[in-house]
Amino acid sequence: MKNDAEVRLLIKERKKGAMQALAAARAGMSIRTARKYEHAAELPSQLSVPRTHRTRADPFAADWPWMLEQLERDDALQAHTLFALLLQRNPGHYQQGQLRTLQRHIQQWRVREGPMREVMFPQIHEPGRMMQSDFTDMRSLAVTISGEPFPHLLFHLMLTFSNVESVMICFSETFEALSEGMEQCIWDIGGSAREHRTDNLSAAVSPVDRNDPDRFHANYCALLRHYSMKPSTNIAGCANQNGDVEQSHHRLKEAIAQALIVRGYHDFSSRDAYKGFIMGIVRERNRTRSERFAVERPILQALPDTRLEQTREILVRVSRFSLVTVLGNRYSVPSRLIGTELRVCIRSESLELYHVNKHVMTLPRLRGKDRHRIDYRHVIWSLVRKPGAFSGYCYREELFPTTVFRLAYDALQAAIPARADREYVRILHRAASVSEDDVAAALSLLLEKKATPTFDEVKSLTAYPGESAIPVMKKPSVNLHLYDTLLTPGVSA
Repeated sequence: MKNDAEVRLLIKERKKGAMQALAAARAGMSIRTARKYEHAAELPSQLSVPRTHRTRADPFAADWPWMLEQLERDDALQAHTLFALLLQRNPGHYQQGQLRTLQRHIQQWRVREGPMREVMFPQIHEPGRMMQSDFTDMRSLAVTISGEPFPHLLFHLMLTFSNVESVMICFSETFEALSEGMEQCIWDIGGSAREHRTDNLSAAVSPVDRNDPDRFHANYCALLRHYSMKPSTNIAGCANQNGDVEQSHHRLKEAIAQALIVRGYHDFSSRDAYKGFIMGIVRERNRTRSERFAVERPILQALPDTRLEQTREILVRVSRFSLVTVLGNRYSVPSRLIGTELRVCIRSESLELYHVNKHVMTLPRLRGKDRHRIDYRHVIWSLVRKPGAFSGYCYREELFPTTVFRLAYDALQAAIPARADREYVRILHRAASVSEDDVAAALSLLLEKKATPTFDEVKSLTAYPGESAIPVMKKPSVNLHLYDTLLTPGVSA
């Protein structure tokens, strides 16, 4: 069967005055075929009649009523799931190659008789009306810092009218990360919208009653009041209601992934270097939105005089183990604080400890629960007086600051097992007193020489000018004849 282009060429040649045989040859068809289309005066597409009959029997006819019952019960059922069930119901009746036929059957049923699908309604965004924010996981980009994996999130905030955006690196979807991320991004943008929408983050929205208009947490509401914004959230399971920032997640991660490919490697020298890389990409993306932002910028609400810097505060008491427990995780503190009540200001990445409004120390915050962070410097002063406690200490593995300390302890266990704990504890005390790096270098040197890394050897390698040496005491000689003289009659004392 000829196509429309060939028949059009035939008609064109005939209109030029060519004989039928010549026109047919130029159109690439026989004279008989040319005569047929000339008599019909229609194109091949106009002559074709859609086929209404099947060329072969429907292989699923017997089981279609059962499959239809399953689809009507739950339209989300997929063709490959139904096909697997058919193979179980009728062993040997169907072949794997018939899956594509079943997929066409189901697709035609969905179009002709299936349930109505949800319609999305594009919205008109008003300048200055809404900001949207959410967290997005960046682990898929496989970023490393100095060769070490850097699993992290981005807090991502954007204006729905101009699509101007800002981000902050964080590590968990906590209220502290939400609060700090929102404040940093709002101040980067230079103003706030009248409404802020997020999805159903537990940090902002109570999961107890999602239909309750007062379901937002009090601290989240206080944060929004500081910036004169109304809280808003999407219906649970309807991510499209937060669709602007969700789509921006995808585009931003795609832009970062492409920039990493152009860069040629995913490793960064420091977190600050990686942060600068991300911020550069965000600035370039925002530059393309400058026209719409110029419309929206004057309508944004002015920023308050200062940031709120809202944090959670809890009171903890230092246990006799020199530990505090914060949000299910345990941290060591200096032993002088044992029995003291401390106020802990919880931030997204750190814990600030205060005693009677005086800052005591800052600790890096652990992510998750039932974890611990033990700093050997906090406990070594007691442990060096009780070295026997080392072997059974439940956090003993935390007392190996680096791998070389662990190797040194193993060498001590192999060479002098009876004194290994005592020697290692004294070495650890030396690291806390002088320099961990110097002690680690001394241990590495001794291990390379295959010498036993005792405390005396380490001390001799880490001695510094002005360090007073312990004097060597000589055993005095006792002359008992002097006492005999005192006992002699006539000799006065």
